[in-house]
Amino acid sequence: MDFGLTDEQELLLDSLRELLERECPESYIAELDRTHQAPTSFRLALHEAGFASLGFPEEYGGTPCDAVTLMMLTERVSQQGLNNGYGIELLQAKDILEFGSQEQKADILGLLAAGAVPFALGFTEPGAGSDNSAMTTTAVHRDGTVTFNGTKTLITNALDAKYLLVMAKSSDGDDERTAISMYLVPMDAPGVSTNKLEKIVWNTNDSCEIFMDDVTLPESCLVGRQGNGFRQLMRNLDLERLVIAATCLGLAQCAFDDAATYASQRVQFGKPIGSFQLIQLKLTDMAIKLENIRNFVYKTSWMVDQGIPLRSQGALCKRYAAMAAFEVADDAMQIFGGIGVNAGTRVSRLWRDLRGHRFGGGTDEIMVHIAGRQIIREHR
Repeated sequence: MDFGLTDEQELLLDSLRELLERECPESYIAELDRTHQAPTSFRLALHEAGFASLGFPEEYGGTPCDAVTLMMLTERVSQQGLNNGYGIELLQAKDILEFGSQEQKADILGLLAAGAVPFALGFTEPGAGSDNSAMTTTAVHRDGTVTFNGTKTLITNALDAKYLLVMAKSSDGDDERTAISMYLVPMDAPGVSTNKLEKIVWNTNDSCEIFMDDVTLPESCLVGRQGNGFRQLMRNLDLERLVIAATCLGLAQCAFDDAATYASQRVQFGKPIGSFQLIQLKLTDMAIKLENIRNFVYKTSWMVDQGIPLRSQGALCKRYAAMAAFEVADDAMQIFGGIGVNAGTRVSRLWRDLRGHRFGGGTDEIMVHIAGRQIIREHR
């Protein structure tokens, strides 16, 4: 692997840095976190600067881009201290570009171009998270319509989204892989209601319960083929895990930089605390973890670009990045001491947000389940 930046990557990163300084300073992020608001103006600025169309096919107004470059950009936005600030749009577009109708593609891409959140992913239910076979939301097809009943919970960004990309059982088959279908349901459809959830992580992303009570829509809301929803969802999950890993890398790097700066300035016993070996030990181990996460993220991205099947690699990368990045933030909090736990301190926000990534996009434990099965399969 070549770890050097290309001229194009350097130009992109320089342009992104200028955009972040202008449109996404720390004061802006802190206010969003305090008021639980989404980074709408920054998201729009990303679109206007052309960053949000990177990775999209040219025929849909996008610019082809390799996975390594996209993860570099994701890392850089996160290194500013903004959680989930880049990369999510690409995931959303891919779900629709690969499986949606022409009308669905035009609608979703139009929302993305306007800097809006096109849809939230409606997968998790009160009794079904990692266990998709326990899903109870139903989609009944009848006379050209589909009627939905069920509850989704812990749904991110639903209150700002126009649609919910719903996973629902559309048949009574014994195999959940063929019983689940994917649908694009308008959030303002009759019978859809929400309940906002108050959480301690990801303040710039809302989270809520969504209730569907006899929500009836035309069958044109189906995305892809009926009974193929689970397979469609799985197609892009490895990319989602990679985006999460790159996000964790950037957030952890931000926490490390803040902690190292603080250690060089905070004086105790007549000298900076960074001169004490215990603090140096923490910073050294944090730097090692960051190096390992970065290598993991970029090797996995390189594999995507080379067309190498990830198999267990995506789950391994997400698990390690989420866990190690949180450990970096936890040590950063320890270096800050009592100041670190004060509301409004950036390191406390990074600590909170990184903790959320240990279950968002798949728990640490389900990553073991995914990777472990593959490892055993490869050694039979």
